[in-house]
Parts: sequence; structure tokens; C-alpha cells
Amino acid sequence: MKLKNIRLEVMQTIEKEVESYIDKYLIPVEEIWQPTDLLPDFQSENYMEEVQQIREEAKELGYDFWVVLVGDMVTEEALPTYESWLMDMEGVDQHGRNGWSKWIRHWTGEENRHGDVLNKYLYLSGRVNMREVEITTHHLINDGFEVGTGRDPYRNFVYTSFQELATNISHKRVAQIARKKGNRMLFKMCNIIAGDEMRHHLAYREFVKTIFNYDASEMMLAFADMMKKKITMPAQNLRQSGGKMASAFDDFSNAAQRLGVYTTYDYIDILQKLNEYWELPKISNLTDEAEKARDYLMRLPERMKRIADRITLPQDSARFKWVQDNGTL
Repeated sequence: MKLKNIRLEVMQTIEKEVESYIDKYLIPVEEIWQPTDLLPDFQSENYMEEVQQIREEAKELGYDFWVVLVGDMVTEEALPTYESWLMDMEGVDQHGRNGWSKWIRHWTGEENRHGDVLNKYLYLSGRVNMREVEITTHHLINDGFEVGTGRDPYRNFVYTSFQELATNISHKRVAQIARKKGNRMLFKMCNIIAGDEMRHHLAYREFVKTIFNYDASEMMLAFADMMKKKITMPAQNLRQSGGKMASAFDDFSNAAQRLGVYTTYDYIDILQKLNEYWELPKISNLTDEAEKARDYLMRLPERMKRIADRITLPQDSARFKWVQDNGTL
């Protein structure tokens, strides 16, 4: 009970600064991009030419690419799960509409555009079976996800700090592949989404850094606990129609690794970046248990690299119901 009260006090203290975080890391609705800014304008007379361009450029992108793009889109489309998860954190009062619930709603509003624009692009591309994709999204929302954070804001903010940077990397790499294939629209789309994810990452890592100032030992223990459990991806329960929960995730992950969109080494690099930004070696007055947790976190990247070097990645693409394979992919 005592630890719970300390966490609540810390959340209430940081909450006083939430408005400044919203101003710094989120963009007002009237100023931020919207999906229609990046898609064909169906009110213009030449909209069919733009649609045709999308369909022609889409032919240049390979099978694994479409698997990854669909997986990324479905992950973004499962947003209702993520909002309800964050709204349940200790210190968030969604009914009283306190500062934290305001942050989560504004963050949700920005994230909502990502799945929206990618969904429309995939539909217009003509390269995927949208009904199968929609079934996968429906399943992912129904199945929910468990990331080991409970209602603890410390663990939740470690997760979001990590995961927002992971999605930034994934969208940015997809954008780079699209550009190399001459797909300017998809490059711009994924690149701008990656920019949003980076802003969100910067905010969440700042929340953790602030918590370290108030409750260093408990924050260190929460960080170590999350890394011991491993940071699981939001799409961990990915499945296709007729499949069991989580049955499609490994194949999706393998496709992402083959493309170099998001790899085990990226996971390790994110951990190193967080260790450095939160300045773990400089944190003082830790309990003995927290000191051991810090030692674990500092040694973990090298340990993970040794393991990663021994991993063999499957080279054959799994077949997905999402992707229309007509012999050109």
C-alpha cells in the first residue's frame, strides 16, 4: 500500500506539468496532418489518376514488404486496446478528466490517424485482401494484449518509451524501402507517421526520467522487471482468420527481420539508448536491490548481443491470407 501511495504522489506531482508536455510533444488538431492530406482527393477531377499511380507503384513492392505493412497497419488499428490500457493506470482519472487522462486522449487522437491513413492506402493499392486484414484487426482488438505492466505507471512508461521508438524505427525503415522503389506517396506517409512516433517516444522517456528524480529505486526495479519479462510487441497476439491467437506473430516478425525493418539488434539498441538517456550510472541513493537491478540493466545489452549473434532467421516467406499473391510479388 505504501508503494502504491508513493507512485500516486509521483504521478500527481508530474501531472502538474502535463499541460507543458502536451504543448511540447503533441500538435494541436487544427495544425497537425490528417489522412486526407496524404491520400488522393476524391473531390478533384483527376482523383482516378492518383489512384492509378498508387496501384502502379504498389506493383514494385515485394511479398514480405506487404506482410510487414499490413502487420504495422493492424497494430495501429488496435488503438482502442491501447487507450483503455493506459486509462487504467494508477493516477489516471478518466472520469474527473485530470491531466493524465487529457494526455492519453490527445495521444490517442494523434495515433488514430496512423491506422486510418495506412488502411486507406492498403485498400487503394489493390495488393491485399482487405477482408482478411479486417478480420485480423478485429481479432487483435478482441484478443487484447498483456504486456506485464499491470496498473503500474512506472512499468507502463517504460513500455511506451520502448515501444514508441520501436514503431518509429519500423515506420521509418518501411518509408525508406518505399522511396527506393519509387513510391513517393507511401514514403511520405510512413515517414510522417515515424515522426509522430518519435515525438511520443520523447515524451514517454521524459516521464520516466522525471520519475527517476522522485523515486529512483522503485523506477529502477520497474525498468529491470520489464526487461526481464521482455518488451513484447503490441501485435503479439496477431492471427489470421481461422488461426489461433498469436499464431501469425512469429511469421510477421520474421518478415520484418528479413527486410531489416525491425530486428533483434534494434531491440538491443533501444535498450542501450534508454540506459544512456536515463543516465543509469549516475543515479545515486539506490537501495541494494535497485543497485542489483541497475547492474543487470547495464550488462543486458552485451548479453543480448551474444544471444542474437547465434540466432538463425528463416529465409522462406510464410504465406499470409492478407496478401494477394498473383505471381508478381
